[in-house]
Amino acid sequence: MDAIDPIHLTEPGLVVVDITAADEDTLQAAAEQLNRHWATSGTPKAHRIPGEPGVTARLYADLRR
Repeated sequence: MDAIDPIHLTEPGLVVVDITAADEDTLQAAAEQLNRHWATSGTPKAHRIPGEPGVTARLYADLRR
């Protein structure tokens, strides 16, 4: 994953969430659950990291809403 941009953490209640799952369907289901509870950056694009199991993605959430 890339370095976290400080602008995404400028205020209390803003978080960066890295998700790792066995497959893309599981990752998307987890992201959709987070989207139901908080204002998020939406459904993230899954990435595979060579040599590591599963898929990963990052989303940004605002817990204040």
